[in-house]
Amino acid sequence: MLAELDRHPHARAVLQPALAPGGTASHAYLFHGPEGAGKRAAARALAAELLAEGAADPQSARARVESGAHPDLTWVVPSGAHEILVSDIDQPVVAAASKTPFEAQRRVFVIERVDELGDEAANRMLKTLEEPAWFVHLILLTDRLSEVLATISSRCQLVRFDAPPVEQVAGSMEALGLSWETAMACARLSLGDAHRARGLAEAEGQALREAGEAFARAALHGEASAKRPWLDLLAMVRAKGESLRSELDRQASADLELYPRKEQKRVETEWSERIRRSRRRAETTALDLALQVSALWFSDLAALAWGAEELVRNVDRLSDLRADAGAEPAELLRAVELIEETRQRFQLNVSEELACEALAYRLEAVFSG
Repeated sequence: MLAELDRHPHARAVLQPALAPGGTASHAYLFHGPEGAGKRAAARALAAELLAEGAADPQSARARVESGAHPDLTWVVPSGAHEILVSDIDQPVVAAASKTPFEAQRRVFVIERVDELGDEAANRMLKTLEEPAWFVHLILLTDRLSEVLATISSRCQLVRFDAPPVEQVAGSMEALGLSWETAMACARLSLGDAHRARGLAEAEGQALREAGEAFARAALHGEASAKRPWLDLLAMVRAKGESLRSELDRQASADLELYPRKEQKRVETEWSERIRRSRRRAETTALDLALQVSALWFSDLAALAWGAEELVRNVDRLSDLRADAGAEPAELLRAVELIEETRQRFQLNVSEELACEALAYRLEAVFSG
């Protein structure tokens, strides 16, 4: 367990005493920090230690936690496109937390992306958080602590996880076959999110990065009307969603064969809803990443305008950035603000094509004024 915390001094300080002989683990932890910081690995390792305590075969208990096969571990991943649904936590967590463990001395519930917990689902969880059974431990995970409901965070012990050093992330990207400059760019563009860095390093991510750059550069050079860069960007995003849908369709078909005919309609409906939500989440995530790349292109141009080349994130695109130089820093910062506003709107299920088209023209207006 402690090996997972070697580069997280705050997490080590909180968790080490709880796992020491005679220590008492909290009934609820909130692990927070950027994606890729190691929260999930630490949560699984903590669950393994909690469920191994008092077990007849501790190593077997740990191994089954690692494989996801331990009956006293429940791991919740939101099924909603943008939120944790009541159904995600009602029976799997709230109802299950009132039942005694199957074989261990404890039951552990891990809930991912708890910042997406809506009011109704949060209200269902409050009693479990406030007055859990003595054997219950909840580990909540979030990449966005500021967006977690106060009623949830105030009832948990906060555990901070820090982003890995950019050189470390770049090293893992270089191992995938990228040049050091491109690996470093992926690491810096991820803003401390190792998961996003890996996504940018893959062929699909590199294409998405290029689409995000093209979107920014078309607006910068007054070519939004002629090139309509949002169309290529959205086509790429939807292709990603379609790829995921095809994969989940295959899984659904295989799963349906395991059920008797009288239950297949119900299972098919459940899979259809899951596929719809998963596809929507994948497309939203890809579009958000592409627009983040666009915003960071303008941010890098501002850094160059201020003579702060060391702050540039697109370190493998310096020649292109220098070719784009000339805009005023105030204009570039306004462009970043417009992109961030649009990224926020996507959480409200607005039309992505209309929002991206409007953004392109608003950005073009910034630089033509």
